[in-house]
Parts: sequence; C-alpha cells; structure tokens
Amino acid sequence: MVTTYLRRAYSSFLAHVVDIPPRLLAFILILLWASVPVFKPDGYTLTILVSTNIWAIFVASWDLLVGFTGQMSLGHALFYGIGGYSTALLFKYFQLPVWITIPLSVVVVFSFAIILSYPALRVKGPYLAMTTMAFALIASSVLYIFPEITGADSGVRKLPLLFPLKLFRREGISALESVYQQTLAYYYFTFISLVITLLILYKVTHSKTGIVLVSVLDDELASKASGINVDKFKVMAFALSALFAGYAGCLQVHFVSFADPGLFALTFSFLPVIVTILGGIGTIYGPVIGVFVYQILNEIFFRKVIKIPLEIYQAKLLIFIAVILILVIKWPRGIGRFITDKLKDLEEARDIDERGPRIWKTYKKKGKKIGVIARVRARLKK
Repeated sequence: MVTTYLRRAYSSFLAHVVDIPPRLLAFILILLWASVPVFKPDGYTLTILVSTNIWAIFVASWDLLVGFTGQMSLGHALFYGIGGYSTALLFKYFQLPVWITIPLSVVVVFSFAIILSYPALRVKGPYLAMTTMAFALIASSVLYIFPEITGADSGVRKLPLLFPLKLFRREGISALESVYQQTLAYYYFTFISLVITLLILYKVTHSKTGIVLVSVLDDELASKASGINVDKFKVMAFALSALFAGYAGCLQVHFVSFADPGLFALTFSFLPVIVTILGGIGTIYGPVIGVFVYQILNEIFFRKVIKIPLEIYQAKLLIFIAVILILVIKWPRGIGRFITDKLKDLEEARDIDERGPRIWKTYKKKGKKIGVIARVRARLKK
C-alpha cells in the first residue's frame, strides 16, 4: 500500500515538476530558500529575510488583482493596515491570543474588501487607482480622529509576539542566541506562509476562475457578452487579494510588536507596483522575485557590499533607481517572465511509460500536451 502510494507520488512528481523546467526551478529555489538558515546568516540579515517573506505575500496578493483582472490599485496598503490594526485592537481591548486575533482580522479585512469593492469597481483605469489611494488616505486619517482608540501617532504598542522569547530561553543559551532562535522561528513561519499563499494563488489563477479573470482583463465587454458575471469575479479577486494583504499586515505587526499609521503609508501602496514591474506582472511568482531583488539590492548590497554611508543617502537612492531602470530596460516583461520563457524552450515531453499510468487521465482531463495524448492513442490502437 505504502509502496504503491510512493510510486504514484514519484511518477506524479516526475510528470508535473521534473518535466516542466519552470516548476523544477521553482522547486529548487524553494529548497534553497528553506535552507538559508543552514548558512547561519547574522541576526540583521535574518530579520531582513523575514520582512522579505512578509512583503512577498503582500505583493503577490496585489498581482492577483492587477495582473489578472487589470484593476489598478494604488491603495493596497489599506488592507495591509486594516489587517495590522485589527489584530492589534482585538488584543488591546479584548485580550485575545494572537492565534485567534489573526484569523479574525483576516475575516475583517475580507469583509471590508467586499464592501469597498462595490463602489470602487464602478470606476476604471486611473479613476480606480485614485479611488483606492483615497481609501488608504481616509483610513490613515481615521486613526487621528479617534486617538483614544487607535493611539494616533503612537499607535498600539506592546503587542504579543507569535513566538515569545521565553520559549527560547534555556540554561546555557545567551540572550542574543535566544533572540536569534526567535527570529529563526519567525523566518520559517513566514516562509511556510509564503509558500502556502503562492500555492493558493497559483491554483486560483490556473483554474477556470483564473481563465475567467484573464478574459475580463483582455476584453471585459466580450466577457459580459459571453454570459460571464464580470462584477462577481472582480469582487472575488478584490476580496481574495485583500485577504492575503491583510494577513501580511497581521504578520508584520506581530513581528515588530506594534502597529502605527505607517502601515497605511503610500510607500506600501507603491512598493507592489515597483517590484511587480521588476519581476513580471500577471505571474504571481514575478512580484516575489522582484521583492527579493529589491531587498537584496536595498538592504544587503548597498549596506554590506558597497557600504554607502548614511551621509550620502541620496547617492544611494540614485544608484538604486539606476539599477532598477537598467533591469527593467533589459527585461521589460520582468525578470520572472524572462526566466520562464527561456526555461520553456528546454521543456520536452517525457515518454508516457516514464510519466506513469495516471498521467493519461490528467492530460485527458486538462486537455494539455496534445502531442503526448496523440502518442498514447496511437499505442492504444496498436
């Protein structure tokens, strides 16, 4: 029983991962990213990697909305901030544990997104971009209207951590080592969250729902003429995108242990635009590549390799912008799309005997790999 299951799993792995170079590369990169702590990075680098994982969840959610439905949003920080403040206020006023406040906050963000999607999606193009930006600015202003609740500039402090430091304090372990182990736990938790998020978004965008979303992106009028309820799918994409953005906000506030108005800053709204163009829009994986490149350049390369002093920060900014422009000009469709396009040229269909007995049903169901299906039919006729 177990041997049969393992054999089928191995055949499926060969057919769906090893045979498809882009997926094989993604699998290798995931293994490498999971093994980063083995190389013992310093505490600062590990902290940056945790933030990178959280930002990757945030930008991937933005790509679902913009890259697959064409609904330009410049206020995605709204959901990031609502997620962060929801979990903070739930703890402050109800003393709920963090593992309860995060799911409740995600539900709150999802509900807000559904409510806001109806007026927001009545406009298009630059008007929609301005509307979403206005929502983020309004939410930021509300924090100052009710300072006794939100704390205004001070925000909400002393939030519980996902992994309290006392869990890592043991005899013979220094305080610095305990903090390092705590950051390591955050790294693996955010890494697993990122992988799960990407898998969900990938499945959604490569399902029938994803096909409908792309049809809305290509020609909304034709989609309506085909009988597709365009508004329903727009609202769904808007709410699902907000859900993961809110989850990223929850992870952020429980990592730094406070929530402040900076969560609604326009910087967080423009970050997805930059890294998505850099990595490749409409791919899900492209923005993740873009945010890794962004963080490596901004936090590691300029701080540890070049070591630009803080006194000439403007020079650092100019160099950073120049590097980003060079990368965008070199790969206008994004680094991620460039890599996958090159890898697809290497893709070759494996022989059906090597792919396993279940692969015929898979390809028959999905209607893919016509060449392989033709070979199978020819063999069956013999």
